[in-house]
Amino acid sequence: MTVRAPSVVAPARAAEPLPVVARIMARPGLAAVAGALTIAFSAILVRLADVAPATAAIFRCTYALPVLGALAVWEDRRFGPRPARDRGLAIPAGVFFAADLIFWHYAIADVGAGLATVLGNLQVVVIPFAAWAVLGERAERRILLALPLVCSGVLLISGALETGAYGEHPLRGVLFGALTGLTYAGFILVLRHGSGDLRRPAGPLFDATVVATVAAVAAGLALGEADLVPSWPAHGWLLALALTSQVLGWLLITVSLPPLPAALTSVTLTIQPVGSVLLGVVLLSEEPTALQLAGVACILAALVSIARRSGSDRRMRPRPKRSPGRVSSAPPKSVGR
Repeated sequence: MTVRAPSVVAPARAAEPLPVVARIMARPGLAAVAGALTIAFSAILVRLADVAPATAAIFRCTYALPVLGALAVWEDRRFGPRPARDRGLAIPAGVFFAADLIFWHYAIADVGAGLATVLGNLQVVVIPFAAWAVLGERAERRILLALPLVCSGVLLISGALETGAYGEHPLRGVLFGALTGLTYAGFILVLRHGSGDLRRPAGPLFDATVVATVAAVAAGLALGEADLVPSWPAHGWLLALALTSQVLGWLLITVSLPPLPAALTSVTLTIQPVGSVLLGVVLLSEEPTALQLAGVACILAALVSIARRSGSDRRMRPRPKRSPGRVSSAPPKSVGR
């Protein structure tokens, strides 16, 4: 087991978050909505870039590294170095994240930006079962009650019940969407164990993004899809994707969601997938069928149900005591990528 680095006596002001993080914490509701709206454009930018899935994953991560790296260095100077054990968790987190992005990009190609994003949000349902299997945390009844809605939504989006469903390969797109949810759940579970201090969100994300970049390059070369020569305008869209979703969106959501009441969390959970569906229709002329849109409604209803009940349960429990200068380690509810 890696020994934690010795604690360093820091100045009193080091207990405070970085100014940008403090501003987000001061208005968590506004920040959460802004973050969800920001990442709602993720799938749209991937489609506009029109590159292979692995290539999109590689450059989404690569272009985000300078900004995340600068923020991570700033955090380390203010709070001291992060424990080596926490940094080591970036390896599995980054591998999961690279797989998540590649699967998601395949889903976007097969079933469209909007429907692929809705399917990717199945991680909200997957995480409790993964925690049950790996960590022994029993899945709550609310998750089991939401499963019929989720399964119905997946079936409707797949187009198995109709002819002429939207997407080049709706059934295959649903498979890639399900794999997206599984790998994204793995990423969230690992990342939350290495990012307990909400004052410093950039450090864990930077470490995981470095590993994800390497893993995406390896996967792209193995699949024969890695195009490492930037071209315009594709890389303009990928640069926008990296700076908005990977940097700004994640910073806003990671810091702002944990302290929010359940009702607002529920709404925020649905902003990204609903926004992606609407943006896909308006900007990309995507035309999901009525049954596919009914599937979207089923999945979104399940997400809202899970979020609201989770928040109600959390409010009923006594709050744990916090050590001085430490922010709660409760895992954030991610709403997408």
